[in-house]
Amino acid sequence: MEAGAIIADLAARARGASRVLARLPSAAKAAGLRAAAGQLRARADAILAANAADMAAATNLSPALRDRLRLDPARLEGIAAGVEAVAGLDDPVGAVIDWRTAPSGITLERVRVPIGVIGLIYESRPNVTADTAALCVMAGNAAILRGGSEARGSNAAIHAAFVAGLAAAGLPEAAVQLVPSADRALVGAMLAAAGAIDLIVPRGGKGLVARVQAEAQVPVLAHLDGVNHVFVHASAERAMAEAIAVNAKLRRPGVCGAMETLLIDRAYPHASALIAALRAGGCALRGDAGVRALDPSVAPASAADWDTEYLEPIASVALVEGVDGALAHIARHGSGHTEAIVAGDAGAAEHFLAEVDAAIVLWNASTQFADGGEFGLGAEIGIATGRLHARGPVALEGLTTYKWVGRGSGQVRA
Repeated sequence: MEAGAIIADLAARARGASRVLARLPSAAKAAGLRAAAGQLRARADAILAANAADMAAATNLSPALRDRLRLDPARLEGIAAGVEAVAGLDDPVGAVIDWRTAPSGITLERVRVPIGVIGLIYESRPNVTADTAALCVMAGNAAILRGGSEARGSNAAIHAAFVAGLAAAGLPEAAVQLVPSADRALVGAMLAAAGAIDLIVPRGGKGLVARVQAEAQVPVLAHLDGVNHVFVHASAERAMAEAIAVNAKLRRPGVCGAMETLLIDRAYPHASALIAALRAGGCALRGDAGVRALDPSVAPASAADWDTEYLEPIASVALVEGVDGALAHIARHGSGHTEAIVAGDAGAAEHFLAEVDAAIVLWNASTQFADGGEFGLGAEIGIATGRLHARGPVALEGLTTYKWVGRGSGQVRA
């Protein structure tokens, strides 16, 4: 069967399942997820064996990607616990966003409803199979999952356990389907499936996300880069500024919320100490002329550095003229993900928060808090940097849309 026909068949089954899920009460969906978590635990040996085989075959992956691929009993328990956690979240489906009575006397409600069929395209991390499946099901959506070839065995074993749990609880097995082949043509078929798939969510490296955004005929929820900035204002308290900058860059340099560029107000009196704190933490620095005048040991930054998501213990550093200078730099080089200001001056901070263009903006806090769990959303399906539908960490609410419901008493329009 050719790629388009395979995806069309999966999507047709998913559409039927999505209609069932959309009608289910919260308790039924939660029961399905708890049963899925139980099956993940019951089939732990089979899942870990499949993962060991994937690891043995993944000799060409970098150490970071091998770590993302690897499962052990503790990580698998974390996956199962994560599915249970989603079951305990508030169900957004059916929530009334607002209510009014129109001049005609018709009462109008805007009500949250599932999106429908969601396609997930992701790499390396087998935990995404269970995480995204759980979020989609709890929000009343059917999911079509296409994981990376390097995790094919792990994904299949996790999917089998998850679906067994759904079926045991009386939920449709087609609620979560796994694309049956690593053929890249199937990705293209998913991206072209307008009308059959309602939303595509890519999770992976820049190459994957760029391809999805360039080729998709289906709406996409994603971010391409996390070129995030921390701006240290002249009024920043020294110890706070150093702690935030070091944490934002070095806590986990490879996450999408990591700081990639440090902006320092020219009027900030402790710039040299701030630069030294990052270096002492093991960060390689690349700076503009102003920074190198303060510390000649900083390597010169190239034009490309200001637009680079390093995902390593490397940061670019620039001196800027106050809040407006920081905003101008971010407008040229930011990716719309996460931006932070460290300041004691509330007026300067509010100016920054109001004008900077990003999905997440922070005052006196590390960019590493760019995470759905830290926002109290439970699990997240990803972070979206676009302006439409959902922005920032996307959890259950972000996997719904809404419809207007009107109730009249025989009104006709003149």
